Amino acid sequence: MNSHGANIFEISKKNNIDLNEIMDFSSNINPLGPSKKALDFLKENLNLLAAYPDVDYVDLKNSISNYTSVDSKNIVLGLGSTEILKDSIKFFSPQRAMILSPCYSEYERELKSIGAEVFEFNLKESKDFKVDVDEIILAIHENKVNLLVFANPNNPTGTIFTRDEIEKILKETEVNLIIDETYVEFTDMEIFSSTKLIDDYENIIVVRGTSKFFGLPGIRLGYGLTSNKELLKNYEENETLWEINSAADICGRVMFSDKEYIEKVFNFIKTEREKILQDLKDIKNLRAFESYGNFILVKILDGPNSTALREKLIEDKIIIRDCKTFKNLDNSFFRFCILGKDENELLIEKLRKVYEVDND
Repeated sequence: MNSHGANIFEISKKNNIDLNEIMDFSSNINPLGPSKKALDFLKENLNLLAAYPDVDYVDLKNSISNYTSVDSKNIVLGLGSTEILKDSIKFFSPQRAMILSPCYSEYERELKSIGAEVFEFNLKESKDFKVDVDEIILAIHENKVNLLVFANPNNPTGTIFTRDEIEKILKETEVNLIIDETYVEFTDMEIFSSTKLIDDYENIIVVRGTSKFFGLPGIRLGYGLTSNKELLKNYEENETLWEINSAADICGRVMFSDKEYIEKVFNFIKTEREKILQDLKDIKNLRAFESYGNFILVKILDGPNSTALREKLIEDKIIIRDCKTFKNLDNSFFRFCILGKDENELLIEKLRKVYEVDND
């Protein structure tokens, strides 16, 4: 369970810390909170909780359609992005699948649960964990891969494919793609999002959630975008009646159209990310990697390892992600997400004290 971030409830009890005082840098959730317009709309329509949702979720799908520029008939809904990922993997049922390493652990778990042979494409620290698209294409051919599953940007490295690179994979292979765009809204989507490929390629599904960018993990709303008729039919035949609850339905009708909020979140994360990366450059014994997400991967060059650092920071009510549990990483790596300005400055201050500032 901790692979999805820290269990702050357990940490609070174990360390006798007030839950509200914990600064959780481990969970990658937008620190500005949900759209106020969406929450206000929910408050104004609480009476709808006493009725069943629209079984077809017409208004919700239209809202997502307008946001993504994807036809509503090509939208599927699920209990968070992980459920859609799981169902899509079962649909494609690959004999041979490929994932990036390191990556979100759920991909490998689900692939192995259906008996797929899983190949890991190791991202190299020497290349700043960046992906060479030609090497990926070669690996797909050499290993006769049926399905490639990856996050764009990738968690925990923050590295990313452009849409043109993804289209090159589609043109030069016959592989099916599951593209997890959980963090893509923190980037320039005109360059990196694959939604514009949906109409032209039936062998892809783009998966998104509302936990990270929209700051609403509690409503458990995810959605998938695909023009694969068989996949859409599979979802239609196997969907659970009223699977999306009314709160998710109501919030989703508004938050995707709250352009002011979307722009505010994007600009805040971009500004803070750039500042933090610059600050980390001055810390002699740390090396931060460029990120396109709302999180940053850091390597410890000298000093306390990631496990010791995590325990030390808990004393200051700060929680980071120890990356030793990620494949292809070890306890010289940690990851943290971007929180509010004050919290970010405090974390940098603590890291400076532990790993020293380079004053040369």
